[in-house]
Amino acid sequence: MAPFALMWGGFAFFWEWQVLQSGAPVFFALWGIPFVLVGAYLIVGRFFVEAKQRERTYYGVTNERVLILSGLLKRKVKSLSLRSLSELSLVDGPKGEGSISFGSTPFPAWAFPGWPGMEAYTTPRFDLIEDAKSVYDVIRAAQRAAT
Repeated sequence: MAPFALMWGGFAFFWEWQVLQSGAPVFFALWGIPFVLVGAYLIVGRFFVEAKQRERTYYGVTNERVLILSGLLKRKVKSLSLRSLSELSLVDGPKGEGSISFGSTPFPAWAFPGWPGMEAYTTPRFDLIEDAKSVYDVIRAAQRAAT
């Protein structure tokens, strides 16, 4: 994502700068503004949006379900039955933080990670949680007890 963001943003900023420096018609300056805004979002803005999303995301495990409460503008609740979870995977980091995925990721999401709108194609997961191995063990124990 980073190389594409830098190419997009670099070209958009260069375009806008050249238009403003050359005294081109106002239409060309206005035409470049959306591209500059998208470039700014791709280069730095997406990190702030992701941080805010993480701040407003909550995870839960009950004796029957895994719950994910998320959303920036409107709240979304994802509820997964422990009995129907067919695939559960853990990616553990060196300090105990990690991610737990509930299923495999289909093509668009793994091919274009971080691309706006790709979260609709990603599998549900507990993302970058502390003590991920312990949470994984809790989910597996709850899953065994539920069947």
